[in-house]
Amino acid sequence: MAGLPSRQVVNAVGGRVQARNVAPGHTLWALDGGRTVHTAVVRATAVKARDVVDVVTDRLTITVAPDQLLHSAQGGWIRAGDAMGAALMWTPARKLCRTRLTIRPGYELGYWVGATCADGTVGSNYVSLVVNDEGFASRYASSLSVTTGLPARLEPVTRPSGFLRRDVPGFRVRVVSSYLADLMRQYVGGDAHHLRQGFPRVVLRDLDTFNGFLDGYADGDGYRLKRWQARTVASANVPFLAELAVIIVARFTPVPQGKVSQLLITDQWGRRGTFVPERHPIHLVESGIAAVRAVLPRTANGAKPFTIYSFGLEPHPCFLVNGHSVRAAE
Repeated sequence: MAGLPSRQVVNAVGGRVQARNVAPGHTLWALDGGRTVHTAVVRATAVKARDVVDVVTDRLTITVAPDQLLHSAQGGWIRAGDAMGAALMWTPARKLCRTRLTIRPGYELGYWVGATCADGTVGSNYVSLVVNDEGFASRYASSLSVTTGLPARLEPVTRPSGFLRRDVPGFRVRVVSSYLADLMRQYVGGDAHHLRQGFPRVVLRDLDTFNGFLDGYADGDGYRLKRWQARTVASANVPFLAELAVIIVARFTPVPQGKVSQLLITDQWGRRGTFVPERHPIHLVESGIAAVRAVLPRTANGAKPFTIYSFGLEPHPCFLVNGHSVRAAE
């Protein structure tokens, strides 16, 4: 027998709901691959039972029937009573209410990623760029809007100049979106700090996207040579530049002791025919892993048993319980 006791929280669209209050017509959250989707309740049933288990993960604790199927991170489903030591599919429940973006691939995606890697700031729930060049800021805002559909505009600001020892005028583009911030962290390997970010291989999906990346990165951390058809980009993040050098088949000699290194990007690099497209997720992968720390059986005290609720769902046969993916009744 599978199901949830009456007070166990289910992640419904619009907010959390206790299992006893879930009814046909409600819409629940589910995990489909790495993305969160909606699934509809078409039936709900209740039975009495004397046993449940508390499944304690490194995220939260959920209480379910011993035969309730949990989504294993290795694929397939396992009984809750047998889940000790397993890894389960999970997503942060507090982020289910945020707006999800449709990411458009192409040159603008590459430009936005490249410019953010060079000069952008990725906060917990925002992405921003503050620069002196109005043209650069305008191109960044345009590429961000085309890529995500979010409105982005320039704001005049002042910023301190260590060289001039006074504030100088500049321009800021700032978009508040935790989805976008998490997406950028996904692209660069989890840490968006300029000295620790990894190379965003998502820009290798096609040549148009990669050229956008080169333009955006060079606009932020590069300059064009006067007597040669080439650009130079600079960074103290040596692994980042080294990976880029391999992709464009360029020589790269890092400067030792953590100083700023430079990489020359000739305008003719594409004619070598060495570019190899790769496929990486352009949308945010919302699924994670929750490790099971303990499975604690509980038996109803006295004569009052637990009421166990189970649901039929369409089109997806699973739903989220405190962010953990579980399977609905057949």
